[in-house]
Amino acid sequence: MANRSIYRLMAYLFFAHSTITIINGYFPVFFKSQGLTGAQVGLLMAIGPGASIIAQPMWGYLSDKYKSIKKMILLAIVGVCLTALTFMFVNSYIGYLVMMFILFFFVSPTTALGDSLAQKTSVQQKVNFGRIRLWGSLGFAITSLVVGYVLTWIGVEKILYPMLLMALIGLVVAFSIKDVPGANKPVTVLDALKLTTNSSLMLFLLFVIFISIAHRTNDIYLGLYIVELGGVEAMIGWAWFIGVTAEALVFATTTYWYKKWSPLSFVILAGVFYVCRWILMGFAWSPWFILPIQISHGLTFGVFYIAAFQIVNKLTPEHLQATGHVLFITVIFGVAGIIGSLFGGYIIELTSISTLYFIIGGSALLGTVGLLFFQKSRPEV
Repeated sequence: MANRSIYRLMAYLFFAHSTITIINGYFPVFFKSQGLTGAQVGLLMAIGPGASIIAQPMWGYLSDKYKSIKKMILLAIVGVCLTALTFMFVNSYIGYLVMMFILFFFVSPTTALGDSLAQKTSVQQKVNFGRIRLWGSLGFAITSLVVGYVLTWIGVEKILYPMLLMALIGLVVAFSIKDVPGANKPVTVLDALKLTTNSSLMLFLLFVIFISIAHRTNDIYLGLYIVELGGVEAMIGWAWFIGVTAEALVFATTTYWYKKWSPLSFVILAGVFYVCRWILMGFAWSPWFILPIQISHGLTFGVFYIAAFQIVNKLTPEHLQATGHVLFITVIFGVAGIIGSLFGGYIIELTSISTLYFIIGGSALLGTVGLLFFQKSRPEV
């Protein structure tokens, strides 16, 4: 029964991450095909993370308060499906702004809470967290590749159809996943707010956000970069497939490498790899140059996410684990996504996407240096 519950959770993560992959990977191309400018696309993609900042802490708090991650996941996915159906009837810029806010209000907790449940399940069942989480990466990789070909065939304007299909399958699977009981200590809003007074946690998130801004900027503008360099939608899928497959391999092998150093050392190492990755991306002259660089996604995000998640887990009280996990995801995807979307859109309008990559390389460097100082001041982390 324990193994069966883990397999169901793996399946859920596959389809939840598949859904959000389509949004992050292809919506910028969809909006560009509707005649919107780079700045408008940047604002639209910033609306989503903005909604996440509001939504994710709320969903995390409710999960801790009512001791059920599964119920919150089910509510969120139902909201995603209803929003996707409504989105199909919208064809104006203002309408897109409204719908992106609503869509991300529901879709962002589906993966954040899924990862939190995976962490709790790994502890309860004594299974490596990376082994469970890698199925989210596989969903991301396989879906990005397949959907790239599908959209090349049916047209990027029909992007909502594959997204809705993934969400519906995710909803069906979510009914079968198993909750992990939370701590018996009651949770109040004041308890959740006290996390912001945790100086070690806040300082860690402050430095991490500089690395995450660079990462989220790439998430949003990678597809546009490939198209600008002469690639087709299918090549976007290959880029993500290569990158996230490398990420999944890193997750699958955490048992072999994770215990060698402290989690913070691995986060710093990932930061160094990030700097090199973005500088190389800035020199790209062809979409084919980007594909081999994507292999480094495993050594950057794969290593970064596993290690940083464990640091947050260590710095957060047991009865506020879901809140702490979601706060972390809100910062690295939500706050960083807003900054990356808006900043990236205006940089592209003023200069070029290649210049943008050199700039985000500097952002990753700043965050990495900050983490080195953090490591010296907090040796216990």
